[in-house]
Formats: sequence, C-alpha cells, structure tokens
Amino acid sequence: MNLLSTIEISSQLVTLMAALMLVVQLLMVVQRMLFTNIRLFAIQSLLLAGIATVVAYAHHAGHVYIVAVLTFIGKVLFLPWLLNRLVRRIQIHQEIEPLLNAPASMLVCGGLTLLGYVVARPFTSLERLGNNTLAVAITLLLTGFFLMINRRKAITQVLALLTIENGVMLAAVALTSYGMPLVVELGIFFDVMVAVMVLGILVYRIRESFASMDTSKLNQLKG
Repeated sequence: MNLLSTIEISSQLVTLMAALMLVVQLLMVVQRMLFTNIRLFAIQSLLLAGIATVVAYAHHAGHVYIVAVLTFIGKVLFLPWLLNRLVRRIQIHQEIEPLLNAPASMLVCGGLTLLGYVVARPFTSLERLGNNTLAVAITLLLTGFFLMINRRKAITQVLALLTIENGVMLAAVALTSYGMPLVVELGIFFDVMVAVMVLGILVYRIRESFASMDTSKLNQLKG
C-alpha cells in the first residue's frame, strides 16, 4: 500500500469515527439513564482512541500510540468502571429533571452543531486528516458545556466535563499531525483523572448530605 492510499484511507477512517463521536454525543444529550450515559462516554472515548491510533499509524508518530493506549485504559476501562461503581453506591440511576426536555435539547444542540461548523470553516485547510474533524471537535466542546448547564445531577456534569476533554483532544489531533506534545497530553490526561476522582468523592458527599445529587441544593449552604 503506497503512502497516498494510506493517507486517504486514514482520512476516511478519521472522518467516520469523528462523525460517530458526534452521534454518540447527541445520544448522551437525550439519554437520562446514568448507566447508559456512562456506556456512551466509553464508546465515544473508544472512537477517540481509534482516531489517535489511525493518526499514529498514518504519520508514524510513536508517542500518539501512547496517548491512544492511555485513552483506552483511562477513559474506556477505568473511568467508566469508577463511575458505574459510584452510581451503584449512591443508588440513583437516572437524570430526572433536566432544565430542557429532550426535543428542546436536540434543537439547541442542532444550533450548536451548525455554529461549530461555521466557526471551524475558515480553519478547514489546517486539518491534517479527515474532513470537518475540527468542526466536530468544536461541537463536542459546545454541547459539552450545554450538558453541564442543562443537567442538575453532579455525575452527569462530570460526564459532560469528560466529553469536553474529548473535544479538546480531537481538536489537537485535527489541527496537527502528531497531536499535542506528549508531556502536555500526559499532563491533561492525569489532571482529568484526578479531577474525576475528586468530583466522584464530591458527588458522594452531596448525596450523603442532601440525599440527592442535585447540585442546585448546594445553594442551601449560603448564609
């Protein structure tokens, strides 16, 4: 297989997996069951690990293989296991009262997706592999912020934070041939791991103190 066909096939694979990441993100927006949301996050992270593997193979970038392996171990195996354990422990299995219902949320996310493509359009020439990968990354960031605002349960806000980090990593892969420098990626990766573990403890404490995971109840701590 010559270099040109390798790059072309790699580009198509990256485009396909990036599009599937966006589909999974939209499913998370309308999904209320916490276990299902955690599985969807694991699938999205698996697709991200796949994109990193393709980029590493296409550009012979050895350190991107390390990022792919860490993403698989951390976000596909460890964090979903940790979050599933937390959900079983607090015994709350679904998001009951999002600020916007599913149809309104999909409408908002449709607008955010359009905005992501408009914002990314001037930079499409900078993409190394795949088409509209940067647009998908920006859309993941925007819809991740929307998820954090729309959901009241602390654990779904943790998942939203993780999807934002997936968007940041996808943007790094889209704009460069080799992703961010390894030391930066490792720093972000371990920061996210620590943040999720701390937030997991916080979720448990909120549940213990208020018999709920609704973060709006933290307002009761005022005065």
